[in-house]
Amino acid sequence: PPGRERSHSMKLIDPVNLHSFYAALGGLLDAPQVQSMRTLPHHPRTNCFEHSIFVSYVAFRLGRRWGLDWRSCARGGLLHDLYLYNSHDRSAHPGNQCLDHPVFALRNASALTPLSDKERNIILAHMWPLATHLPRSREAWVVSLADKLCAPLEAVGVWRHLKMRAVLAA
Repeated sequence: PPGRERSHSMKLIDPVNLHSFYAALGGLLDAPQVQSMRTLPHHPRTNCFEHSIFVSYVAFRLGRRWGLDWRSCARGGLLHDLYLYNSHDRSAHPGNQCLDHPVFALRNASALTPLSDKERNIILAHMWPLATHLPRSREAWVVSLADKLCAPLEAVGVWRHLKMRAVLAA
């Protein structure tokens, strides 16, 4: 009813969650491989870094809200598109980008940091149902969902105007 406070409201950016988010990622944001995603185009008007940090934060918040392993949601979300080539350049990768990039992302993420089985599955399965790997944990489903929520917001330009972009992708 009007005038009644909602106890379950969810402010997207707040200091407590932001601190926990950065802590969950550890030093991954500073890794040169992750920073190089800033140079790679992704969805319209969005680079790969912006997309990955957006997916990571949304997955982190959903995972935390739903009592899941939010650290894996954050890490898997950040690393899910760490394929490190220009996907718009057909000569940069063999085969079908949609099906192949999770394998390249997993290879690069595994070289960057130790990954849990759950994080490996998050990266491989984030394109389900288009790709062949099925999400095997609730966290993998959350990252896949976050990816599918964030992509259209990027494609229509909403992400560029969100305060969240200024904070996360700075």
